[in-house]
Amino acid sequence: MGETRCVPPAETREGVSLSNLDTPLFDGADATKRDLVDYLDAMSGRILPVLAGRALSVVRVLRGQAPFMQKNVPRYAPDWLPTVPAWAQSSQRQVRYPVCDDRRTLLWLANQRAVEYHPQLFRGDAWDAPTSLVLDLDPPEPDAADDGAGAVLHAFRTAARAALLVREVLDAAGMASAVKTSGAKGVHVVVPLDGTARGEDVMAATRAVAARAERLDPALATTAYIKADRGGKVFLDATRSGGATIVATWSPRVRPGTTVSFPLPWADLLDADPRDATVRTVPGLLAAAGPDADPWRDLLPAPQTLDPGLVEEGRTIPVARVAAMHEGKRRAKARREAGEP
Repeated sequence: MGETRCVPPAETREGVSLSNLDTPLFDGADATKRDLVDYLDAMSGRILPVLAGRALSVVRVLRGQAPFMQKNVPRYAPDWLPTVPAWAQSSQRQVRYPVCDDRRTLLWLANQRAVEYHPQLFRGDAWDAPTSLVLDLDPPEPDAADDGAGAVLHAFRTAARAALLVREVLDAAGMASAVKTSGAKGVHVVVPLDGTARGEDVMAATRAVAARAERLDPALATTAYIKADRGGKVFLDATRSGGATIVATWSPRVRPGTTVSFPLPWADLLDADPRDATVRTVPGLLAAAGPDADPWRDLLPAPQTLDPGLVEEGRTIPVARVAAMHEGKRRAKARREAGEP
């Protein structure tokens, strides 16, 4: 008789069969696939309200492959998986996005090694009714010789200082905001909207907020879309509207330690360290507050009407990507005429 091998039964949660749970998540993750699944399961009550009803893009990390963003639902997805058709601005085509409304869907995505969760800023296919105004604050890359843990913290705190400029602008316009880490070295400032503002108006207002914040401290912050023009300053990215996304609050990131996009009170922002929030630590950080505690829900102000003054100013400011494209062409032409390569 041949040797009989004992194969452990597959683990199942909410009817989803989970496989290869004890494999490393990615290089430098300090986490396994089981850690990812356990984290998302434990946090489902907090992350699902952020994702529900929204077209979702995910960043997956398959074993032996580089991370990639997936928008279209794969052909092998189960029939019960909720989806919504929406226009993908980056690929200029209609895409059938997954919609993560429940624990079963979240577990299925986790089993597909979906690490990052990037929902649209509108619900369903209502692309012209954004529910948030968002600015993404991106600090400059550290010098190659200074690319260590201390450099990450320094970059984050530089972005945090710029976030305070954005808050000052919003406060002056009568708009309340909340802040969270990006899960990397950046910061996201979020203003919930009441749904009465159209997409173009939200885009215009976002440009105005960034421009006003830049004027408050041009040595710290910039709206320059072209990286070479930023001069080591924090980029106030006003393009997170329309069909763009930001990583969801509570979403893990494909970053060393598998850090998490974590909400913070404004008073704690400058002293925070984004590396403290990981898939291993976040459930414990929240445990003392109780199983129903949801800091992001509690920190978000009520949905509000867009300030018309921001819209009016923003309409006079060129769209960053379009302006950068024209400037790139102008510079290329100037180099050709000067005989430069």
